[in-house]
Amino acid sequence: MLPLAPAAGQRPLTWRDWTGFMAMVLGMFMAILDIQIVSASIDDIQAGLSASPDEASWVQTSYLIAEIVMIPLSGWLSRLLSTRVLFALSAAGFTLFSVACALATSLGGMVAFRAAQGFIGGAMIPTVFAATFLLFPGPKRAQMSVLIGLTATLAPTIGPTFGGWLTDHFSWHWLFLINVPFGVAVTLTVWRMVNIDRPNRALARSFDLIGLLLMASFLSSLEFVLEEGNRNDWFEDDTIASFAAIAAVSGGLFLWRMLRVREPLVDLRAFGDRNFCAGCLFSFVMGTGLYGAVFVVPLFLGRVRGYDSTQIGETMFVTGAAMFVASPIAGALAPRLDPRRMLAGGLLMFGVSLWWLGHLTSQSAFWDLFGPQALRGFSMMFVMLPTNTLALGRLPPQKLKNASGLYNLMRNLGGAVGLALIGTMTTGRMAVHRLHLDEQVTWARPAAARAIDAMTATLTPRLGEGAGLAALAQVARLVEREAMALTYNDVLLTMSLAFFLAAPLTLFVTRPGGATSGAAH
Repeated sequence: MLPLAPAAGQRPLTWRDWTGFMAMVLGMFMAILDIQIVSASIDDIQAGLSASPDEASWVQTSYLIAEIVMIPLSGWLSRLLSTRVLFALSAAGFTLFSVACALATSLGGMVAFRAAQGFIGGAMIPTVFAATFLLFPGPKRAQMSVLIGLTATLAPTIGPTFGGWLTDHFSWHWLFLINVPFGVAVTLTVWRMVNIDRPNRALARSFDLIGLLLMASFLSSLEFVLEEGNRNDWFEDDTIASFAAIAAVSGGLFLWRMLRVREPLVDLRAFGDRNFCAGCLFSFVMGTGLYGAVFVVPLFLGRVRGYDSTQIGETMFVTGAAMFVASPIAGALAPRLDPRRMLAGGLLMFGVSLWWLGHLTSQSAFWDLFGPQALRGFSMMFVMLPTNTLALGRLPPQKLKNASGLYNLMRNLGGAVGLALIGTMTTGRMAVHRLHLDEQVTWARPAAARAIDAMTATLTPRLGEGAGLAALAQVARLVEREAMALTYNDVLLTMSLAFFLAAPLTLFVTRPGGATSGAAH
């Protein structure tokens, strides 16, 4: 790849810059992939650690809680240590605790190691976003934004499938061991090749420990409530209510402190920029669709269609393939289109894909899902790229690191809030649809009676007197299956509404002006 022409005030990029940046992108991919990679293998991990289903869910929850605390903190750490040092330490720690997770023999150890893995690895995600805007000049920045957008959206999409494949063909330990060779390579490459900025050791004197504790308390409590709320009947549970109160109090104090101290740990004044604030909103909406769809579609395929992990992976692969097709198209159009129009079109396409997908039946198979899955993957690039540009494109370099952390935090929070709402809606709508269908399947309805009689007659040669009960059990399973299909449709249609409502908000965003200048080297 040829070196870029230098932008004003920026030295020309070399092969070392390219190599270091690509290593950073790989590290970000690993960190995002590990959010979802264990989701398809929780049962295997549970069996291996002799844990209950509720306890095993903490293998994923602990990672999410820790990562969401690190993401906004990464901006301050990057300024203190420099991008090179922070990213290399983050990749090394992520790799070390990946090994620890693979060697864990108890649930307590696994949860502790996963939390450490998520916390340390979380710094890699926003650091890459900031590096893109600091390192690359305007025209090439759009292409690099496509790359990191593809990485940030593809990783959670393929995470469950890839994790299930590793577990099926090897063991659950390889969910973590797979990180080791790549993590070592990323650590060494970034340490030797990256040269974006210089550390500012003076920041250590103004380290705000109280602010850090308030932020950790706020974000971890909020994530706990969102993850566990639906499972424990929300505020009817004393633990959920207590953590919600902690989140509210610590969140209020955190906001107050960040706006009062001279050197805030997280500079919330970035939200004073209208474009950045709007970009965070769109990032939040994107998170709900990105993580929500990856959650709902595999559930439908597994519970309604009875697909195994390989079949689910083949069906979900369509979305990833569409992302690759869309990437060069979005990259070519980005310099020519107003990013507001591009974003509005992407949001509308994403909404249409979810609306189209929200008409599933219990017989829907690969080709029924192909169109909406492909459209969703295609639209992701047309949402992610202009959102990155609108949110970060006109911020000065000294604000980019902090703003990138906040921007990525909003996407993760969108996913957490979206999944919490999906869980609650699924529980409620499932009860409604099951009740409605139960009312239709009674002896008073001739069609239902005939269907039960036909099933009984079919099963009698094999089961004898037990055929009647077996027929009723079969009807109950059919009712359950149809109720689940209708429930997932309701969820997908509701998710589509969020994107349709977000699209007109692009009218209130200002088109970014000139590109931010490159960082000093």
